[in-house]
Amino acid sequence: MSDFFKDVIEVVKLIPQGKVTSYGMIANYLGAKKSSRLVGWALNKVSQNSEIPAHRVVNRNGLLTGKNNFLTQNYMKEELQKEGLNIIENSIVDFNNHIWEPIKELTI
Repeated sequence: MSDFFKDVIEVVKLIPQGKVTSYGMIANYLGAKKSSRLVGWALNKVSQNSEIPAHRVVNRNGLLTGKNNFLTQNYMKEELQKEGLNIIENSIVDFNNHIWEPIKELTI
């Protein structure tokens, strides 16, 4: 696994329960602003690992675009709902109120 993939996973582990971030926000935090697809590839490798909350990473519009990479089609939605998020048609309701931005939260 590349260092970039490892860094992505470390950031994802820090996303608080009830919050979400986007592939692009993670890429931006890691200094690779145009690498949101690489973030997605990294998460695709670990989406079956329940210790890594990959279900908390969505696209820039709050859509559950990674849902096909989990054990079931509804896993991502169900996990986010358990954390208090409302999901309608694979989209997070009030997305802006649930965003966790690593560049703001993790930068000193």
